[in-house]
Amino acid sequence: MSERVVTRNKQARRDYEIFDTMEAGMVLQGSEVKSLRQGQADLKGSFARVEGEEVWLYDCHIAPYEQAGYAGHDPKRRRKLLLHREEIRRLIGKVAQKGLTLIPLRIYFRRGYAKVELAVARARTRGDKRRKIEEQRARREMQQEVRRHKG
Repeated sequence: MSERVVTRNKQARRDYEIFDTMEAGMVLQGSEVKSLRQGQADLKGSFARVEGEEVWLYDCHIAPYEQAGYAGHDPKRRRKLLLHREEIRRLIGKVAQKGLTLIPLRIYFRRGYAKVELAVARARTRGDKRRKIEEQRARREMQQEVRRHKG
């Protein structure tokens, strides 16, 4: 399967502890699709929310397509995400737990359709972030020592 990644939420894995991921389709206007194909999107600060039986993506910035003319789109509008009913019900159960939220990890095209990878996640505290950075530093130092003693 060919995938072409448009954008990634680079801060998500640092700021959140990720428990589960799933793929969702996006309801887009024509100018949004054209803009996505040019790589004009930003997921920084965006999130998803379940409202009734629907899932919506908020604060995802898709830049206006320059050749759109009068039929342009609002760059920050909320966008409906397409999921099966069972997936939405499962999300409702997971997000109902205290402190869990839905965040987009990346937007990509699969078989010509725009998709978003959603994650059920919990925000990390400042201490958690520091602990993770310290673990990464220790792991890197151990790998450097192993390489140094092999050669």
